[in-house]
Amino acid sequence: MPLIPEEPQIHESAQGPRATPASGRTAPTPRPVPGPRPAAPSRPGRPGPLRPAPPVQRAPRDAAAQPGPSGPAAGAAAPPAPQIQLIPASAEGALDAAEEAVDLLLESGRAPGDVLVITTGEQHPWAAHELSFGETSYWAQHDAGDDVFYTDATVADRAASRPVVVVAVNGGAEAAAASALSSAHSRATALLIVCGDPQRINSVLGTSV
Repeated sequence: MPLIPEEPQIHESAQGPRATPASGRTAPTPRPVPGPRPAAPSRPGRPGPLRPAPPVQRAPRDAAAQPGPSGPAAGAAAPPAPQIQLIPASAEGALDAAEEAVDLLLESGRAPGDVLVITTGEQHPWAAHELSFGETSYWAQHDAGDDVFYTDATVADRAASRPVVVVAVNGGAEAAAASALSSAHSRATALLIVCGDPQRINSVLGTSV
């Protein structure tokens, strides 16, 4: 009879140690994270089969381009419109928002020469400083194309196209904002970032782009 109650006690003691390892913190949750990382190597495997496909497509495309001189017309079609990203900001904070956007672009790997910044109101401090040395040296830096270039709506039409254009709607008349946005849209080949009041920007974009 006394042995019977001892048996359940033994079972309970057996559960005790099981709880101990269960509660053990030796199995951290971050360990499963490396699991999905090895899956990344599978991606390089996928491009393998895709690589042979492009050469097959390139040959017919070249062939089609030769017989059809009218074909280039399709290729000459207007380039795809840039993606538009709106960053809400007040007129006073638009320039700071534009600066943060530029920092993020550079941190993400964008080359400084890929970025053009246009202001609708007060000039960016860099532009004001460089213009103090004369327009010749100012635009020479633009033509060099090796650094972020800052300009304003009044002369934005003189700037060349760049992959990314950032517009800071930091004041100015509606006409200046419309002009800046129109110039920015036509010069951005990949991405257009607009920093300012969403309602104002949308109303201007509706008429200028």
